Order: sequence, then C-alpha cells, then structure tokens
Amino acid sequence: MKWKTVSTIFLVVVLYLIIGATVFKALEQPHETSQRTTIVIQKQMFVSQHACVNDTELEDLIQQVVAAINAGVNPKGNMPNQVSHWDLGSSFFFAGTVITTIGFGNISPRTEGGKIFCIIYALLGIPLFGFLLAGVGDQLGTIFGKGIAKVEDTFVKWNVSQTKIRIISTIIFILFGCVLFVALPAVIFKHIEGWNTLDAIYFVVITLTTIGFGDYVAGGSDIEYIDFYKPVVWFWILVGLAYFAAVLSMIGDWLRVISKKTKEEVGEFRAHAAEWTANVTAEFKETRRRLSVEIYDKFQRATSIKRKLSAEMAVNHSQDLTPCKRTLSVNHLTSEKDILPAITKTDSIYMNGLTPHCAAEEIAVIENIK
Repeated sequence: MKWKTVSTIFLVVVLYLIIGATVFKALEQPHETSQRTTIVIQKQMFVSQHACVNDTELEDLIQQVVAAINAGVNPKGNMPNQVSHWDLGSSFFFAGTVITTIGFGNISPRTEGGKIFCIIYALLGIPLFGFLLAGVGDQLGTIFGKGIAKVEDTFVKWNVSQTKIRIISTIIFILFGCVLFVALPAVIFKHIEGWNTLDAIYFVVITLTTIGFGDYVAGGSDIEYIDFYKPVVWFWILVGLAYFAAVLSMIGDWLRVISKKTKEEVGEFRAHAAEWTANVTAEFKETRRRLSVEIYDKFQRATSIKRKLSAEMAVNHSQDLTPCKRTLSVNHLTSEKDILPAITKTDSIYMNGLTPHCAAEEIAVIENIK
C-alpha cells in the first residue's frame, strides 16, 4: 500500500474520530453536568441539614455518589474545577477505544442516544480502523524490513549462516519494537500518571493487546493533563497495534517462504523421481528390444541350421535308396508322341532309370511335372 493511500485513509479515520468525539460530547456532557450538579446539591443539603448521620440518609447519599461515579463523575474535591470526561479530548480518546475494540470501560454512554450512536459508530468504525491498521502495519513492516536487510547484509559479510541471520534479525526486530512501543511509553506513563513500573508496563501490554480492563487508563486520574495528552495516547495505540500487526505479517511472510521452499523441494524430489522412472522404463524397453532381437536372431539361425540339416539328411537319405526307389525325373506326358528315349513307360508316366518291374513300387522323388 502506497504512502498516499495510507495518508488518505489516516485522514479519513481522524475525521471519523473527530465526528464521533463531537457527537459523544453533545450527547454525554449534558448528562454528566446534570449528575455533577445533583451530587453537589445533595452534599450541601446533607452537611447543612443533618448534624448527625442516620443510615437512610447516608444510603441515599451513597446511591447518588454511585450514580455519579457510573456517569464518570468523581464526587471528591471541588467538582466545578474537575475536568469533564466528555470534553473533546476525552471524547476523542473514548471514540478511539471504541474502534480499536479496547474498551477500557472507565467511561461509557449513559443516554439512550449515546448508546444507539455507539452501536452504529462501532459497526462502521472497526472495519475502517482495521483497514488503516493493515496499511500502517505494512509500512512499518517495510521500514523495519529495510533496516533488517542492512543488518543481514552485515552478517552475510561475516559468513554467518542464513538460519542464524534470520534468528538474529528477528530478535533485533522484536527487541527494537519492545523498546520503542513498550518500554519507552511505560516510562512516560510512569512519570505522568504516577504509576509504579509494573503498573505502567501492565497498562501498556493490556492496552496494545486490546484487552483493556479499565483498571488503569491513561488520563483517568484527577491530575491536570495537557489538552492533547489523550489524543497522543491514542496515536501511540495506533502505531503500537500496527507494530504488532507488522510482526504478525512478517511471521506470515516467513511461513509462506518456508512453505514455498518446502513445495520447491517436494517438486524437485518429484522431478527426480519422474526422471528416474522414465530412465528405468526406457532401459527396460531397450533391454526387452535387445532380447527380442537376440531371440529372433537365434531363432533364425536355428531355423537355418534346421533347414541345412534337413537338406543334408535328405541327400544322405536319397543316397541310401534302392535302385527301384531312386527316381531322377518324372514326366507326365499328354500324349504318347512325346516319348523320350531310354525311358521306361508305365501307363502315361515315364521314369528314367527304372526297370519295368519297379514301376509298381514306391517312388521317392518326383521332379519336373509338365
């Protein structure tokens, strides 16, 4: 997200807070003033009319005091000089606690109009603030990322492993953010609010985690504050929440990088497995082809040898035949005019080299049938 976009959203959110503060001031301050006047009158009447205090009158006074406290009015001291909980600065801070979902609870709307407006204001303001928080967190992540990149470049020159560099940069990022958004504000709140160190750190952590119990609230004491104190506290809350959002975003980026590397490693493993499978398949096909060729060649050689042996056996067998079984040629004549010389005739078949008494015997070889 660009700075211009973030700045525009920031101005819209600030304007939204100012509108909310003005409306809360108009709705809640008259009720607060009425409660303050009522409690002053009750105290004056109690002191002037009752020298001795009975239980019923004291109970009435306590009820009025409780009602005043619930309305955000402190009945102690000189109340006309007390600062209103619904002035512009305090209303701005309250509106900020609404849209950040912190909700300290030290003050809250008491009028019907204030409650209705708070419902509508929260439903519209919380998504708007979330959008702003994402933009500010993105910019903080970019700023811190550049700083961490410089630190990592320094460690790279020292030949430090990438894993150690990532761990060291993460620790530096977290420590720097804790000092800037937790330790330093805690020191400031301790000085201004008069809290001890534990209470100051407790308030900072509870606030930035949006828990907001309300037992400790910046600007909730009876001391006098500068006018812009509470708005400054709200801007600190904005940046602190954005820092935590940046930390979560950075962790998410690292998880995505780890997931991407894991997918790449799995992809490489699958590629190697596919290559190995293809090589094995090709080798198997080549082996089968060679075996087929060898078997075919052997079969051809065996057939040739068999034919050769058969021919040799036929020659040897023909040499062993008796004169009556040896036939040189057989001629089928269509007529008796085609009589060849020196050939013995048996019906229509003339056989060379055969005597008449052999004509009825077995003929072994027949050649040249015409």
